[in-house]
Amino acid sequence: MRNKWRKALMVIIGATLILVACGDDGDKKDDPTTKKYKVGVTQIVEHPSLDAAYGGFKQALEDAGLDVEYDVNNAQNDQSANTSIAQKLVNSEVDLIFANSTPSAQAAASATQDVPIIFTSVTDPVGAELVESLEKPGGNLTGTIDLHPEVIPNTLKFLKEELGAKNVGIVYNSGEQNARVQADKVNELAKDMGLTIFEATISTSAEVKQATESLVGKIDSFYIIKDNTVVSALESVIEVAVANQLPMMVGELDSVKRGGLAAYGFEYFDLGYQTGELAVEILKEGNEPASLPVQTPQSLTFEVNEETAEKIGIEIKEEWQTEVSE
Repeated sequence: MRNKWRKALMVIIGATLILVACGDDGDKKDDPTTKKYKVGVTQIVEHPSLDAAYGGFKQALEDAGLDVEYDVNNAQNDQSANTSIAQKLVNSEVDLIFANSTPSAQAAASATQDVPIIFTSVTDPVGAELVESLEKPGGNLTGTIDLHPEVIPNTLKFLKEELGAKNVGIVYNSGEQNARVQADKVNELAKDMGLTIFEATISTSAEVKQATESLVGKIDSFYIIKDNTVVSALESVIEVAVANQLPMMVGELDSVKRGGLAAYGFEYFDLGYQTGELAVEILKEGNEPASLPVQTPQSLTFEVNEETAEKIGIEIKEEWQTEVSE
């Protein structure tokens, strides 16, 4: 009889240990720091600013201790490929989509209303119909925008007051919603400042150089706004500007490094990192995109390319080197 009770007790203890072990395993599966996440990445085209934003995004998730598998896709400025990439990511059941540009975010938003989407390198998410408002995005999207409110006014002011510009040329893709928003803002502000804007629109990067050349003889300076198509072929614009001794303000600090004369801007790596922190709030903290306000760049700096200035005969003033705007 004693042996029977001993055997029964051992069975009970064994069953209890199994249940505890299973419970611990379940807790580990639910622990956001030990789970392996799958993040889909969709980017409209390859160029330094977008690449830097992706780098910052990855760094933020790594710093948060998340184990992430990335499915990285680049549409190479092909809208059909852009749409296919978004649908592929949804079908592969990723935990989150990182959409790096306005077209990328629009395609992802059209593909799913369920998978969380975090965007960056987007100029006007409300106008692009990605969110209801910056403060209350609604739906399954949130992210960061890449246009500081002082960039366009400061750039036009610099062109007029520091470079003596009167006739400014802009080249942009009229099919990109973010570019149209900026072009409209440039025209609106330029009119009040007494500047005349000459436009050349394109649809592919192959058209950029010819469009830029079409403005020569009409203008005394260029302003290359944030436009994925034009920036991907920026060297073509720089070649024309330098050959004709025309100062060229650009919309990104990365474009200054590539040969643009100067820009008001911020580091896209930092913007990407800021975006990654939003992704962490969703994956690790369990927050919904609808409850996370869209964020703007946190600071603004001014940079000048001394080599380009020398090539086009512009003398750099000391105050240009120290100009910073918060």
